[in-house]
Amino acid sequence: MKKLVLIFFLFINLSLFAQNKESVQDIFQKLKQQSNIDKSDKTVYNLLTEFYEKNLQADEEIMTPEDIQQIEKLLSDPNAKNLHILMLFLMYQQHISQTAAVGKEPDSNFQIETMNLLESETKDVFGKIPAIIYIYKAEALESGKRKEDSQNTVAQGLKEYPDSIPLKVYSYMNTHDNAIKNDLIKNHSKHWMVQQFEIK
Repeated sequence: MKKLVLIFFLFINLSLFAQNKESVQDIFQKLKQQSNIDKSDKTVYNLLTEFYEKNLQADEEIMTPEDIQQIEKLLSDPNAKNLHILMLFLMYQQHISQTAAVGKEPDSNFQIETMNLLESETKDVFGKIPAIIYIYKAEALESGKRKEDSQNTVAQGLKEYPDSIPLKVYSYMNTHDNAIKNDLIKNHSKHWMVQQFEIK
């Protein structure tokens, strides 16, 4: 995971939720009850999209300290809308970051449950599932040894986001489709995931 994001999510103060013995569903319901839900407000959706663009879609990480300040500002704004989605996303991100930092495998059940909730809630609130949710859900399912479900998630994500490089990479890793491989090599050879998975 990229350094700036890892540092930010390691220190964000969500440990109260992450260490709680309650289920993800219970925690999410509490977050939702405290959140001001507004289906016309796309601030959180746009933030998730920007996070995806700068951390997953870009050739190299381009997230800045200003981007992190934007997240912190939103979290501290009492009038902010749909924060339950952002909080659950950050809780997920923190879990992944903390387990990676100590060399442990993440809890795949937690990952899958969290991604299912985020998928359902983003679709309900925003009318569309952000690309990053498809990517993280596919990773969660893969972590939970649910390869076929992961592949289906990647395929569905590519229908919504056909230009998503991470989804193309995962699709190639699943199918070994030469057309996808050629596209990745020709058009995205400098992308960090193409290089990480040594697609050449």
